[in-house]
Amino acid sequence: MTEILFYHLTESKLEDALPPLLDKSVERGWRVAVQMRETTRRDALDTHLWTYREDSFLPHGTDEADFAGDQPVLLTISADNANAATVRFIVDGAEPPSAADYERIVFMFDGYDQEQLEGARAEWKKLKGEGHNLTYWQQTPEGRWEKKA
Repeated sequence: MTEILFYHLTESKLEDALPPLLDKSVERGWRVAVQMRETTRRDALDTHLWTYREDSFLPHGTDEADFAGDQPVLLTISADNANAATVRFIVDGAEPPSAADYERIVFMFDGYDQEQLEGARAEWKKLKGEGHNLTYWQQTPEGRWEKKA
């Protein structure tokens, strides 16, 4: 069964919290898709991932670039799984694909954005009702992740 995690951003922005999680995913050999709702957000995140740290390289691309299917991390606005990802991050309240298609789905949501907060609560309720095992992680004041449920 798919492992489903909810990451509640309370101390940092997505741009700060997502790259370390993607780094760890790539280190583990996982193929990852990061799904958002808007192309402008996808393109801004693409630029950010090239420059967020001088001493790091995070191989990634977008769903509009050549060789999208070859990318270990694919930024997308589509529910398609163009890079055969086993892990999918859902950000900015994007509409998730079927959980059955992945080993792990990670919902990341901004705790100060009411729409994202309500969307995450609705997804939690829906997925819990379908019998999935869910975990909920919240940021500590230091920006680390603490399991709450």
